[in-house]
Amino acid sequence: MSAYVVDGLRQERVKPILDMAISRFNAFSRMARELEEARSELESRKVIDRAKGILMKSRGLSEDAAYTLLRKTAMNQNRKIAEIAQSLVTAAGLLDPEES
Repeated sequence: MSAYVVDGLRQERVKPILDMAISRFNAFSRMARELEEARSELESRKVIDRAKGILMKSRGLSEDAAYTLLRKTAMNQNRKIAEIAQSLVTAAGLLDPEES
């Protein structure tokens, strides 16, 4: 939260003050959005890593092969890799509670 001290309300000062407030609000909103996107991306990477681990363990795949399988499945189903990974992690958790 920002505050602006205004010595009187001369009309010529109102617009620059409003412009500055709007600019600060837009910058803060952009940073908040970028932070949320970064958090979401980090969470997606964690889920993808867990899914790769499940595939490596259950199918004896290398890390690259596990990722390739996730990517290929996502492309075939027209979904994001993170969605496929989350489905795999969820299914593995239902079948083997130690995986979740």
